[in-house]
Order: sequence, then C-alpha cells, then structure tokens
Amino acid sequence: MNRERLISTFFDIVKVDSISKDEKALALRLKAMLEEMGFETKIDDAHIKAGSNTGNLIAKISGNKNVPAIMLAAHLDTVNPGLNIKPQIIDGVIRSDGTTILGADDKAGIASILEGVRSIIEKDISHGDIELVFTICEEIGLLGAKYLDHSMLKSKTAFVFDSSGDVGTVIVHGPAQKLINARIDGKAAHAGLSPEKGIDAIATAARAISNMKLGRIDKETTANVGIIRGGHSTNIVCDLLSLEAEARSLDPKKLDDQVNHMIKCLEDACNAADAKLTIDVQDCYTGFSIDSSDPILKIAEAAMRRSNITYTPKSTGGGSDTNILNKAGIKAVTLGVGMSNSHSTEEFITVDNLEKAVLLVEGLIQEMK
Repeated sequence: MNRERLISTFFDIVKVDSISKDEKALALRLKAMLEEMGFETKIDDAHIKAGSNTGNLIAKISGNKNVPAIMLAAHLDTVNPGLNIKPQIIDGVIRSDGTTILGADDKAGIASILEGVRSIIEKDISHGDIELVFTICEEIGLLGAKYLDHSMLKSKTAFVFDSSGDVGTVIVHGPAQKLINARIDGKAAHAGLSPEKGIDAIATAARAISNMKLGRIDKETTANVGIIRGGHSTNIVCDLLSLEAEARSLDPKKLDDQVNHMIKCLEDACNAADAKLTIDVQDCYTGFSIDSSDPILKIAEAAMRRSNITYTPKSTGGGSDTNILNKAGIKAVTLGVGMSNSHSTEEFITVDNLEKAVLLVEGLIQEMK
C-alpha cells in the first residue's frame, strides 16, 4: 500500500462533485484510472430509469488463480451539501472545511478499493477474477443497484464498502423498508368567514400523526413521517395535503404491522373528518440476514486476521446496495470503512481507518478460495 497515493486519491475524488443524479464526472474519472490499471470497464444503462446523467461503473480484471470471482462495491453519489468540497487533514483526521460534507460516504470506500486492488496488482499477488461495481443514486433509494443488470456479473460473493464504524465492522443483518405516500383531500373554505364549511386536510393529518407510533418502535423496527406538503394561504382551509412516511424492520411481520398501523391512523382520521384518503405503499428494499456460519463471513474474518483487524458483526437500521445484491442472489455484506458523522458537515475519517480498509481489500482478494 502506498499511503501518500491513498490520501491523494481520496482527496482527488472527494473534490469531484457527485451529488445523486450528477455522478458522471466521477464515473469518467474512475473509468480512466481503472483502465490504466488494466481493467475492462463499462458504464451501464441504469441512468435511464434512475434519472442520473450516468450509469453504474463496472470494471473487471481477469485472475491467474482458480478461485471464485469477488465483487467489491461502493457508491458514487453523495448527499448535500456536497458541492465544492475542500478536504483537509489535521493530526491524521480528514474533514471538510466545515461548509460541506466530506463525502467519505462513500468515497472512502472507493479510494480504499482502488488502492487495495492497485496494491495487489503491483505486488503481483495471484488472485481470481475481480469485479468492481460503483453505483449511482444509492443515497436516494439504492436506484443504481436496483437497475443494475446483475447477469453481467460473474461474482456470487460481494463486499460493499459503505458503513460507518471502524474497519472490522461487518453488517450481517439489514432491515426491509416500505414507503407510505398519502394524499388527503379535504374541502376549501374561507378561514375567516365560513371555516365550518371546510374540511381541513392539515388538521386531519395532524390527528392521524398524533396517533401513530413513530421513532424507535422496538430494537428491530423504526418509523418516521418525513415530508408534509399542503396549504395555499392562511385564510383558506387547507383542502389538499400530501404526506410521505416510512417504516423499517429486521422482522418482515413487524414491518407489515407497523405499516398497517400507520395506514389505519390515516384512515380513522380521514373517516372522522369526512376527508378522502389515497394511499400508495411501496416496497423500497427487502431485508437480509447472514448466518454466522456462512462462507462469506469466514472470508471476512480470515481477511481481518491477516491485518490484525477486529472482526465485529453488527445489525443496522439503514439500507444499502447490500440489500439489493442479496435479493438478486449475490451473497453480500456491508463493511465498515471508518467514516463518522456521515450526511453532516461534521463528517470525518481517520487516515488509520483508510489504511486498514485498504489492507482489508487486499486480504479479501487473497482469502477467496
């Protein structure tokens, strides 16, 4: 591993703006880098359905060792505020200048994969086929992974470098998520002259939400109402409101129960107010659970022993490309890269974690048997 090159690569790609749906510049930069390393590359057509200006970047290099292919993955896009990022390093810790995110989620994953694979090639270490997948629009619904043509991939084992927590963290349980989109149609009326003639969509939604169990439901389940839109003027009884909510759980039955509970709260409130309710429920992604005896975890443990990294299996309440890959028949786990305070201007990562992530990449490739 070349420490200076690792840091330089991370800084370079962090400076390339890649907000969700605008990942093209980064995809092209990485494509050129990978081709210089000897990879065959392809940008797929996922952008057509995802609405981005580029597709997923897929890179492959043939091995000289008769072992199963390995897939290493990370996502290209970042959240806002993520334009004109200025990374800086102080006492071994990398941050932005405080006006933006850092983008370690998930460019730390990308940089670690690039340096780890480059190191394997430069050391002439024997390996099987290596496939790299850098997805688009992960932050807005795992869209790149959803629209990835999985038949293009040879690998049946995938490691997704996209979790907070120190390197050594392995996400073995991930939740399913459902989205609830609701529309409440009330009736407009003059708020000062004849409010009793109206049906207030805002008040109706408020009654429904006040009766919902939200936040942390139990150790496996969460729920949230995130977006409410409605109203025209303070002197008009609101006649139309839209609401967007979600529920997640590691337990499919608990997820269904929570969604049904939230729907019933909306139905009861609308029935009481004589308002019209329209609901659309979407399956965002399915959950996954990896058994402790699964070969993919044995590979991860062995790779970590090589570098004296502590193997730490965990559950998560968040979704990632791992959810989509497992559903597609590619056994996958999410690995900690070491970023902290993701999705905030206080995001940071230590150089130590970046270096450990590179060693983990090298170890995973070598432990494929």
